Amino acid sequence: MSETRKCNVFLGGTCNGSTWRDKIIPKLTIDYFNPVVEDWNEEAYNNELKHRKEDDFLLYVITPKMTGVYAIAELIDDSNKCPERVIVCILREDDDSRFDDIQWKSLSKVIVMASKNGAITLGGLEEVITYLNAHGK
Repeated sequence: MSETRKCNVFLGGTCNGSTWRDKIIPKLTIDYFNPVVEDWNEEAYNNELKHRKEDDFLLYVITPKMTGVYAIAELIDDSNKCPERVIVCILREDDDSRFDDIQWKSLSKVIVMASKNGAITLGGLEEVITYLNAHGK
């Protein structure tokens, strides 16, 4: 008898106090990996790399609470290397933070680039939850 492997999703993207993960985790029916840890160190980084390599889906939710740009680099890198596994969702607002028009226009081009690479682009967290739950094993 063969063992069925569970479907996993890597929850990448904006950290920095954003609560988007807290909003979707209770609604997911598939396993997930949350890379957010209290102490970001080499072990945490290597664990993240392992999940980015092995998980079935690589979700990148980008919000205006983003202060660094590394998540964008990861998103584009993964959309080039394994586009069939990448899901992108960019939120214009996150609590009291909002992308301005110039930022939003630039991020819209990031979405187009990832989509042309083959990534799945979704318009909001509810769409993300629906997609993951429908396509999980």
